Amino acid sequence: MKIGAVSLAVAIGSGASLAPLTSVAAESKTGLRRRYGMVIDTRRCVGCDACVAACKQENKTPPGVSYTIVLENGFGERPDDRPLFMTKPCFQCEHPPCVPVCPVSATFKRKQDGIVVVDYDRCIGCRYCIVACPYQARFADFAENYPAVEEETPWAGVPSPEYAQFRKREDGKSPEGNVRKCTFCLHLQDENGEYDKAAGRWPACAKTCTGKAIHFGDFNYPESEVSLLLAQRQAVRLKEELGTEPNVYYLL
Repeated sequence: MKIGAVSLAVAIGSGASLAPLTSVAAESKTGLRRRYGMVIDTRRCVGCDACVAACKQENKTPPGVSYTIVLENGFGERPDDRPLFMTKPCFQCEHPPCVPVCPVSATFKRKQDGIVVVDYDRCIGCRYCIVACPYQARFADFAENYPAVEEETPWAGVPSPEYAQFRKREDGKSPEGNVRKCTFCLHLQDENGEYDKAAGRWPACAKTCTGKAIHFGDFNYPESEVSLLLAQRQAVRLKEELGTEPNVYYLL
């Protein structure tokens, strides 16, 4: 899983000069009412995998499906010899390559907030979108289950809150056989499409991060935490040369 992290490691290791981003709101060309994204501080990520566990718990994902992963080691080291860890969710690209390749239009970018989603009732499991994603942020659900599900424990009967659809895991029914991905826990939005950090309605990975490395918010709001961080710190996005314009930034 080294693809996509190399450019970040090179930038950190070489001390490359990258101009700070000063006006994220002005940068957006989408006209979206909201532009949700993340700013991840590579100095704070310690590779604890708390975000991975929190995500799986929140979304009840099966084996082989992890909406965020932590890449560790193998990407070079910082000038101070500290190891480099990097958590990697879906980047919710402004121009997502996964969308146009879907033959049934099951995956699309929401106009109201820029989050890329998958319609489980339309998805035919062809996995073209997995191949198209340059960030390896999509996963196929091969109908595997953890023992608690196989043994039909009380936990197995608890539905997943994903997409606020509350589907129970049943043999042969969606999302089994579908492609799945991070949604920034959009089921935690209120009726106005807003999150509430104080109330705990916040993406599970950001809410649980022990090192406070994962920051989430609306890039179209200049006073949001993510906008302010980008104005203050040096940041990069992975594979920008592809023109995907990912909405996940990494602070150096």
